[in-house]
Amino acid sequence: MTSFTWIIDASDLLAAALFIYGLKRMSSPLTARSGIHLAGIGMIVAVLAAFLYALSVNPEARPHLSANGTLAVVALALGLGWAWRKGRTVPVTAMPQMVALYNGMGGGAAAAIAAVELFGADADPGITGRSVTALGALIGSVSLSGSIIAWAKLEGRINRPWRLRGLRVLNGSLFAGTVILGLIVSVITRGPDTAILVGAFFVAALAFGILMTMPIGGADMPVVISLYNAFTGLAVGLQGLVLQNPVLMIAGMVVGSAGTLLTVIMAKAMNRSVGNVLFSNFGDADTGQQGDIAGRLKAAEASDAATTMRYAGKVIIVPGYGLASAQAQQKLYELVRLLQAADVEVRFAIHPVAGRMPGHMDVLLAEAGVPYDLIEELEEANSDFPNADVALVIGANDVVNPAARTNKASPIYGMPILDVELAHQVYVIKRGQGKGYAGIENELFYRDNCHLVYGDAQAVLGRMIQTLKDLAPAAANAA
Repeated sequence: MTSFTWIIDASDLLAAALFIYGLKRMSSPLTARSGIHLAGIGMIVAVLAAFLYALSVNPEARPHLSANGTLAVVALALGLGWAWRKGRTVPVTAMPQMVALYNGMGGGAAAAIAAVELFGADADPGITGRSVTALGALIGSVSLSGSIIAWAKLEGRINRPWRLRGLRVLNGSLFAGTVILGLIVSVITRGPDTAILVGAFFVAALAFGILMTMPIGGADMPVVISLYNAFTGLAVGLQGLVLQNPVLMIAGMVVGSAGTLLTVIMAKAMNRSVGNVLFSNFGDADTGQQGDIAGRLKAAEASDAATTMRYAGKVIIVPGYGLASAQAQQKLYELVRLLQAADVEVRFAIHPVAGRMPGHMDVLLAEAGVPYDLIEELEEANSDFPNADVALVIGANDVVNPAARTNKASPIYGMPILDVELAHQVYVIKRGQGKGYAGIENELFYRDNCHLVYGDAQAVLGRMIQTLKDLAPAAANAA
């Protein structure tokens, strides 16, 4: 192995550097694409180094490694083929589900590595090694089963939170039992009977991930996805520590710390703690109405809304999941370019938890080619709304609901929102009169300065675009 050691070490160092630099590039939408490519190259280098390591071990073990290597190549081919196909064909609306699955697969891979160690395929790493392995196994298993439930909720396979009387006590007892099993597995010497204990430990950990995620409502799924992403990173880092693999350690620590930071930021954006997300009833479709709302719903035609925006000085657009669902981001940017051609100042306002996953709206607008300098985050946008002639909301609901500021009986009270109602005129493109993802009525829709433009966003934006094109010759003739 000596002749390959320096190549393997250099490859590990290069892969780690590419991971870190790639993540740094991902911090800005302007450089995110190149960051993803760099991190992907780093992963290729790490995989090739792993195969080189396998080829350089004791020659007597090579027949066994040859069979495993064949299985690894087949698995890589299947995984690459599936991921390539899904990555190219998945719609933006299904991106959160795919991210949840990928989180789960990462956690499952870490748990599988831990299973090999705990079932005794290699030399016994000792109590410390088994303890770290068991901790990584617990976190990875929870990430796997919990992410699958998150995927099922986002995909619509599970439509309602599942809650039982005494569920928290059950979850607490199950978690305590899982930890005890993990401690037992960590301290006992390997033997024939340990396989039963290890198997029970993994079953309990997977069951806990399911039971912990089932009660969480749909509106909290963005935070849950981010949390499981952090879990996966932590599990991978722990297994890297056990295997003395620097690439796994660095990649796991980077993903775990980034996921943890994002989870905290998103929970803060909802004015809630992570514990409140995991153990409260927010996001339940059965949330009760928080009292009567004064005012009435007022409909408007797409042509009227387009005309108002055409002669406005400043328009702020708030995208939401409805825009992604209608796949209307290209139409929206066409509308924006027409308004800009008419000397209208246009900005975008994005809430940190808009959509179904972290950064969902940023990805949507980037796909349409919207320049990043047109996008404002929550605080900047809120200082801008009082100066806006028109605010156009497309498919967003809970993140623009004034009840979060004014109604203490509302489940979302205290959550920072986009202050859309402070604009002089508000138009909301909405498919119907249904409630948002949190299952509560939106007080914005009843405000005097708010009008609803009913219909699919793709169709409504198309009518708005046609109105602006019809207005252009008239404006030219008037000039």
